Amino acid sequence: MKKVLLACAGGMSSAIAAKSLQDAAQAAGKDVEVHEASSQAFEDEITKDYVLALVAPQIRHRFDHLKELADQNNVPILLVAPKGYTPIGGKFLLKQITDELGDILD
Repeated sequence: MKKVLLACAGGMSSAIAAKSLQDAAQAAGKDVEVHEASSQAFEDEITKDYVLALVAPQIRHRFDHLKELADQNNVPILLVAPKGYTPIGGKFLLKQITDELGDILD
């Protein structure tokens, strides 16, 4: 199973987007588990064997800081496009991940 970390402002608004991504990944035959965390919890959470970190659009101003933390743990990180951060955006987010990072979730 591949673990993905989705960071947002409080760790709650990302639940819908996380579920949408997980559903899209599973429909595409990928064994993926998506976890949500607040930007404050990111520093501790990123150390827990994630293959990818995602940053919600509403906290893009914190991307550089979160990228430093992800880089320290050798975890690729992407800023989620707004289209992928919706209840029906999972397939768009999965495409963004594949377009930018290839088969990281395979």
